[in-house]
Amino acid sequence: MPTPKITKIEIHQFEYELTDLAHGNEGAIYKPGSTITNTACAIRVLTDVGVVGEYASANVFEFTGIATFAKSLIGVDALAREYVYSRIKQAARQQAEVGIAPVDIALWDLAGRYHDAPIHRLLGGFRKTLPTYVASVHASEHEDLATPEEMGDFAVQCKELGYPAFKIHGWENGRVDREIEAILTVRERVGDEMDLMSDPYNALQTFADAFKVGRACDEATYLWYEDPMADGGISQHGHQRLRDLLSTPLLISEHVRGLEPRVDFMVSGATDLVRGDVQYNGITGTMKLAHAAEGLGLDIELHSPGPAQRQCMAAIRNTNYYELSGSRAKGPNSNQLPIYTDGYSDQIDDATDGHFPVPQGPGLGVTYDWEMIQKRRTDLVVYE
Repeated sequence: MPTPKITKIEIHQFEYELTDLAHGNEGAIYKPGSTITNTACAIRVLTDVGVVGEYASANVFEFTGIATFAKSLIGVDALAREYVYSRIKQAARQQAEVGIAPVDIALWDLAGRYHDAPIHRLLGGFRKTLPTYVASVHASEHEDLATPEEMGDFAVQCKELGYPAFKIHGWENGRVDREIEAILTVRERVGDEMDLMSDPYNALQTFADAFKVGRACDEATYLWYEDPMADGGISQHGHQRLRDLLSTPLLISEHVRGLEPRVDFMVSGATDLVRGDVQYNGITGTMKLAHAAEGLGLDIELHSPGPAQRQCMAAIRNTNYYELSGSRAKGPNSNQLPIYTDGYSDQIDDATDGHFPVPQGPGLGVTYDWEMIQKRRTDLVVYE
C-alpha cells in the first residue's frame, strides 16, 4: 500500500446520555432513573488511500485548538507522526499545545489500521492486561461518598472485587480533618493488602494543610500523595519543600501542560512519580515522557481510563496501575463514553481480578458507534 497522505480532517461534536446520574453541585451524582446529557467530540483523519484514523473524547476543549493548524496538515504523510507532533507543538505553542492530543491519537489509530496491528504492538509492547486501581468520584455531601466511613465501605467493595489498589478523591471544600479521617479509615478498613493513594485534587488551601494531610498518608503507608495544594499542582518550589517533609511519594504534574515542564518537575525533585496524560499530550508525547522517566529511574502513572491510555500503558514498563477514575459505589462510571459497539468497558464490575485487558484490534482496538454519533451530532467542522 502506498504512503497515505492526509486529505481531510473532520471534527464531529455530539451529545450523549448517561443514565442513573443527575447534575449536582460538584459534578454528576447517582440518581436512579435520571439521565444527564453531555457533549463530546470525535475526530476522523482521512487519507488518499482510504485508511482512516479516529478518536473520541469528552474533553471538548482539546478539540478547539485544532483550528489553529488543521489546514496545514492537509497533504502531509499520515504516518509521519513525529513530524506532525513537532509541527503542532510549534503551531500551538501560544495556546499550551491544545489540540495536539486528538490529532496525534487519531494518527496512531490510523497507523495501527494501516499496519493491521494494535498501537501497543507498534510501540513495542510489554503487557496484555493492566493492573488497575479504582479512583473514586470526588467525595460530596450529596453523593454516596459523603463521609469517610462511606469511602471506607467503597474501598472494601473494591477489594472484594479483586482490585489491588484504591485512590481517594477528596472533598472539594478541602476540610483537613475529614481528609485525614478518610485516609486513616480506608487503611483500617482494607488492611495492608491494598495499595492506597490520596488525591485531594488541589483542594487544600495552604501548605500547612497539605503537610497535615500528607502526614496522615505517611502514618497509613500510602503509595502516593497526589496534587494536594491549591496552586493547581504547578509550583515546583512548593512541592520540593513538601517532598522534603514527607515520606509518602508525591505524584504531581497532572495539570502541567506539555512534555518539558513535566520533565523539569522530575529533574528538580518536585515529584517522585510523574503524571502522564494521553488526553492532553497524545500518545507521542506520553511515550516521550515515559521514556524520560525511565531514564531518570522513575515511574509514570497515566491519568484516567480509555482505549488510548490502555494502548500506551501496555507498552510501558515503568508504570504501576491503570486508573479507573470516575468510579462510584453505585451507578455508572461517568468517564466512559457510551459509544462503543464492541463491548469495550471501563465500568467497575468489568475487571477480571483487578485487571483490564488491552484491546487487540488494529489501532486503538475499539469500534465507535458512528450511527449514534451522527444521529446525535450537533456540529461538524471539516478541513480539506
